[in-house]
Order: sequence, then structure tokens, then C-alpha cells
Amino acid sequence: MPQVTTPGAAAEPKKYRPNLKAPRTPANEEPAAERACDFRPVDTGYTKADALLEANRCLDCKKPLCMEGCPVGVHIPEFIAKIRDEDWAGALDTIKRDNLLPSVCGRVCPQENQCEGKCILGKKGEPVAIGQLERMLGDMADEVGTAPVCKPKNGHKVAIVGSGPSGIACAGELAREGFDVTVFEAFFTGGGVLTYGIPEFRLPKDIVKREIDGLEQLGVHFEYNAVAGRLFTAEELFEEEGFDALYLAVGAGLPRFLNVPGENLPGVYCANEYLTRVNLMKAYEFPTYDTPIRHGKNVVVFGGGNVAMDAARTALRLGAEKVTLAYRRTEAEMPARRAEIHHAKEEGVEILELVSPIEFTAGEDGFVNAIRLQQMELGEPDDSGRRRPVPVEGVTHEIPCDVAITAIGTKANPFASPASGVEANKWGYIDTDEDGRTSNPRVWAGGDIVTGAATVILAMGAGKTAAHSIAKTILGA
Repeated sequence: MPQVTTPGAAAEPKKYRPNLKAPRTPANEEPAAERACDFRPVDTGYTKADALLEANRCLDCKKPLCMEGCPVGVHIPEFIAKIRDEDWAGALDTIKRDNLLPSVCGRVCPQENQCEGKCILGKKGEPVAIGQLERMLGDMADEVGTAPVCKPKNGHKVAIVGSGPSGIACAGELAREGFDVTVFEAFFTGGGVLTYGIPEFRLPKDIVKREIDGLEQLGVHFEYNAVAGRLFTAEELFEEEGFDALYLAVGAGLPRFLNVPGENLPGVYCANEYLTRVNLMKAYEFPTYDTPIRHGKNVVVFGGGNVAMDAARTALRLGAEKVTLAYRRTEAEMPARRAEIHHAKEEGVEILELVSPIEFTAGEDGFVNAIRLQQMELGEPDDSGRRRPVPVEGVTHEIPCDVAITAIGTKANPFASPASGVEANKWGYIDTDEDGRTSNPRVWAGGDIVTGAATVILAMGAGKTAAHSIAKTILGA
């Protein structure tokens, strides 16, 4: 019998069916030969049409493993479903419930090890491009963003030291809960490592500024050039300024050194200094900006992480004719994001594997002009699970360079803590419980100063966790 439709009855909603045959929507990258000559963004981001194609690849899993991979718990299937419905404002609001920095995280998070690494599609093919979708929505904030919603003021004040990812995340969460929040930043501008450590071609500074401006719209107050422990103590904040709690998010920016002869020669930089001069102090525009930096023609960078990639790719953009990335393991063991390694090689960075510097030598002008390298080989796995590099006895060689940059990690700064009674471990990192609370019951801490150097999103997760603990402790809810 023919099916009878009752007049006026609403049609059942069409069931969503993912496009399982569609390939992952490619990124819109600038040509490598062109982008390596300036600081333009490598990737211009998805268009709305790209986002719709990619959103239709999502399986809409009943048990979304992608969320398990997100340190801040973004409701990923929910915002992707809103993209499919072209509800751009709703999709952005969904992300911002859990992540106030989608434009940042979409660009710099290691999605392949987090949300995308858990995506079921990635088991047999390419995962959904969650980072690209998140970034696109974040960049649409001026177009579709809604006014932030905060609870009524509760009469309590929280101080935060450091305006990097962890401090920003904590500030945003507390502001939305009705707290008066003041962020004290030692530099003259906000963002922490987002500003001084990550180059413009990977994270434009106007993106960071927009996120800081968004926090100010939430009522967060920023005080710059304010060095905690020098200008004020926690006790002064508590007793004289009326703050109820303090969150330490000072990062871990003290560089590690190779401790080999010649490392103090002119032309040898640690990556922290090199990138800070370029990113924050605009040394690439000297003498318009009065922070000089040596523009080498033959640059060698030591390290295999994202910071090493940033330094190497920055050197190219400053006019280097040859940039070599020297690493004591092989490319397969590099901790950098796969995308960053790919982009670096695409732009012309050469990778020299299984070498370790043992001496920097100077030319007649006193600047570094060569590096003597120890040949390495891979031995048994170490605590990280990677095979340990060991020297090949008696095998060394020398390569020329006029600028050398070391990017072999960082450690805790021996900063003057503004708070007494805060215990640290033998490496100088602050000890906390799982909620970020220190041995001083009115002080919390999180991010790299607790974990050591890690990712932006992990630092944000720590800030969010601490904010919830601070709110629960003060409000008793």
C-alpha cells in the first residue's frame, strides 16, 4: 500500500551519514619558496566550504575518543555537527565553553598526538582535521562571536603571575565565575611564550592580541612590567591588596646549554634569546627597531623539537643561504610536530642526523665560524622510550657556520618566588597536588613551572583545573 502522510505532519530529520570516501581536506598552504622569504603565515586556513567538506567526514561517534585526547575537554563532535548545520556562532560558542583560545590551539597544538591522534578515522586513514576546524572558527570570532557571559561578581579577587597559556586559561575561567582577576606580567605585553617564543609565520601576533583583548572584555585586568617577587610579595597581595588566592604561571624559560668549549662565542645563541629578539623585539627590522641580531648565511641549529624548527625556519627568513638542523638522534625520533618537520624541509632546512657538538671555533673576527661534531649512533632505549644516542669513538668532523643556535630544552627559572612556603622539587619545578595547589594553601601553580616544558594545551588544561579548584576552595561550592 502507498504510504499515507498526514497533512501538516513534520518530516523526520534526515539522518546524518558521513562521507567515508572523502579524503582529508588539504590545508591552504603558501608556496614554500615564497613563504620562506618572509614572515607571512604558512597556512591561510580553511574556508567555510573547506570546513563543510571536512565536517562531513566526521563519524559522529557515540563514544568520541577525540574528546579523550583533548586536555581541556572540548566537545569536538558537537562543534563539528554545528559546522555541518552552518551554525558558525553555535560551533564557536561550543568550543569556547572549554577553550578560550581556539585560534591559538588550532595553530600550535600537536593534534596528531591528542584529539586527531584518537580519531577513529585515523586508524585506517587520515583523521578529521580537528585543528583546522577549530582554528577557522576561532578566526571567525569578529564575524560570529557572541558577547562573553560571566556570572555576577562574587566579591573575591585572584592574582595570576604570568600571561602565557596557563595564566590566560586560569584568568578566563575565573572571570567567567565572577571573580575579579588581575594578571601580573613581567614583559611589556601579554601572551608569554605565545608572543616571544612562537614566530609570526606560525602564530601571528595579532591573533594573540585578540585573545588577550577577549579576556579584557571578560573583565580581566593586566598589569605589565610587573615582576612578581621584586615589586610585590604574595603576602602583600593578600594582606594589603585584598586578593584571596594566587596562581603562579611563570613558565620554565631558562635555557639549557651544551657546556662545550666556544659556546660563549659571538654568533652562538640559545633559541630563547634568538626567538625573543626576533618575535618580541622585532630584531628582523633593525635599525627601525633597536634590537640587533646577526643575520647568518650558514646557520646551524641544534635540537629536534618545535623550538628548533622555529629557530631554523626563522633563520631562513632572515636571509640564511643554508640552514642545517643538527640532531643527535634520527629524524624519526624528533619530538617536533610532524607538520613542522615537513614544513621546515619543504622550505629548505637540511637535517643532519646523529651528531652532537663538541666544540665551537672562532674565525679571525672573533665570531663563530665552525663547529666540531661527534658522530653518534643509537643504543638502547632511555626513559623516554627512544633509543639513547651514544658516541662513535674516534669519529668526528667539522662543519662551517657563522651563526649557531642551541634549542635543546629549557628548565625552571630560578625566579624570586612571590610566595613563601611554596615547595619545589630538586629540578626547581613547583610541587602541586592534582588540582594545582601548592604547599601554601592560598597559592596554586600550573603549566611549565610544574610539569617542565610541555605543550600550550597542556598548560591551558592546568590553568583550567586550578581555576576550578580556586573557585571551589573560595566559594565552597
